[in-house]
Amino acid sequence: MSANDLQHPLKRARGLGSAQSGVGHWWTQRITAVALVVLGSWFVILVLGLLHADYATAHYTVGRPWNAVLLIAFVVAAFWHAALGLQVVIEDYVHTRWREIFLLVLVKFLAVLGALMGVLAVLRIALGV
Repeated sequence: MSANDLQHPLKRARGLGSAQSGVGHWWTQRITAVALVVLGSWFVILVLGLLHADYATAHYTVGRPWNAVLLIAFVVAAFWHAALGLQVVIEDYVHTRWREIFLLVLVKFLAVLGALMGVLAVLRIALGV
């Protein structure tokens, strides 16, 4: 008995196999989740520390180099994680191919746009532009 005998006839006819990309997607989602737990905790502590601060103090605090770098990492990780999660939902629940492709492209576009806007905002504060 060969391995081909155990395959479904349709799979054998099409010659389809594993795409070999699911594990990488899964790991990326888990890594961004762990990063968001760490960075999110830092962000909550930062915001609570600025709760009663005036504008100048908040501006100075966000503009400090380590805070700016961590805030940029938080923004990038959040949008990346959201895009990965929405990709899985779309692939699982949208069954019309053109809608699936349209939504996947839209999600990627909006995630990149949102991340760029967030990074630009932090850089403008950090660089004093």
